[in-house]
Amino acid sequence: MAVSSAGSGGRRGSSMRLSLNDPTFRAIFWQIAVIGGFVLIVWWLISNTLHNLEVRAIATGWNFLSREAGFAIGESIIPFEPENTYSRALLVGILNTLRVSIIGIVLATILGTFVGIGRLSKNWLVSRICSVYVEFMRNLPLLVQLFFWWAMFQDAFPGPRQALQPVPGVFFSNRGIKIPIPAEHWVHGWMAAACIVGIVAGVFVRRWARARQATTGQQFPVFWASVGLALGLPFVVWLFGGAPVAMDWPALRGFNFQGGLTLTPEYAALLVGLVTYTGGFIAEIVRAGILAVPHGQTEAAAALGLRKGPMLQLVILPQALRVIIPPMTSQFLNLTKNSSLAVAIGYPDLVSIANTTLNQTGQAIEGIAVIMGAYLTVSLSISVFMNWYNKRIAFKER
Repeated sequence: MAVSSAGSGGRRGSSMRLSLNDPTFRAIFWQIAVIGGFVLIVWWLISNTLHNLEVRAIATGWNFLSREAGFAIGESIIPFEPENTYSRALLVGILNTLRVSIIGIVLATILGTFVGIGRLSKNWLVSRICSVYVEFMRNLPLLVQLFFWWAMFQDAFPGPRQALQPVPGVFFSNRGIKIPIPAEHWVHGWMAAACIVGIVAGVFVRRWARARQATTGQQFPVFWASVGLALGLPFVVWLFGGAPVAMDWPALRGFNFQGGLTLTPEYAALLVGLVTYTGGFIAEIVRAGILAVPHGQTEAAAALGLRKGPMLQLVILPQALRVIIPPMTSQFLNLTKNSSLAVAIGYPDLVSIANTTLNQTGQAIEGIAVIMGAYLTVSLSISVFMNWYNKRIAFKER
C-alpha cells in the first residue's frame, strides 16, 4: 500500500509505502517508537514511585512548605528564626547560593582576566608565576581546595580575644572576618537605586560616544564618565539625604564580636576556593582568546601609535571576546553548580538546607525537586544572558 501526494500544477509528488523498507515510513516509525518507549518508561517510574510511597505510608505533596522548620540557620541574608516555615528556609538557602555565586563570578572573571593576560607577559617572572598558578589550581580537586581554605580560616587565625586587627575596625579571628558597615538609614536604599540608574546611564553614554566617534572621529572618556555616573549619583543622593556618616563598628562583647558585617570562615573559604579554582580556567580561556586575534591587528594598532594599554583595551580584547564568551559561559555555570560543595564545609547553601528539610520531613522527592529546579533556573538565566551578550558582540555580516 502506498500513500501519494499531488504537487502543484497536477504533478505527482513522492509516495510513501507503509513498509519498513521505505526510508520515509521507517524514519517516522522509529521516531514514534522511541517517543512511545520514553513515555512508557516515565509512566512506569512515576506509578512505581507513587505505589512505593503509598505502601511505606510516606507523605507526598508540598504542604510541608507551610509547616514550622524548627531548626536554625547560622548565616542568612534575610532574617530567619526556627519558628519560620520550610519555604522561608529554602528561600534563605537559595539566597545564600546566589550570594556566593554572583560575587564569585565577578571576582573569578577579574582574577582570570589578569592572570590570562599575565601569562602572555614578556616579563619572565610574571608569566611563570601566572603559569604555575594556572597549572596548580586546575589540577587540584575543588573539594580538596575548599577543605584547605576552610582549615586555613579556622586554624590560622586566633580566637576572638586575640583577634588580629590590621586596620582599625577590622578583625580577623577563627569566628570570621568582621568589618564596619554604615549604620541603617533610609537614604541607603535610594543610593542603591541611584547607582543602578548611573550604571544604566553609563550604557547610554557608551552608545552615544561610539556614534559620536564614528561621525567625528573624536574620542570620549567613556570609562571615567561611567564611573562618575555610577558613583556621583549616589553621592548626590547621600548629600540630599543628610549625609549620614554613622557607622556600625564591630566590638568584642563577651566571647564574640557584635555589630558590623561578618564574613564567616565557611563563606570566606567557599568564596576563595571557587574564585581561585574557576579563575585558573578563565585565565586559559582569556589567553586563548587573545592568541586567537590575528597578529596583523596588533601590528596595525602599533602602526597607529597606540600604546600597549590602549591597544589591549581597544583592539585586542574586543575581538578576543568573541572567542572568550562561549567557553566562559560554561565556567560561570560550573562555578554556580560547584557552589553545592558548600555542604562539605558547613556553609548553609540550598543543598545543605534542603538536605535538612528532607531529613526532617521525609519528603526526599520534593526536596530534590526544589534543588534541581533552583539550579536549573539559575543556570538557564546565566545561559540566556550570556547568549544574548554573545549575539550583541558577534560580527555582523553586511
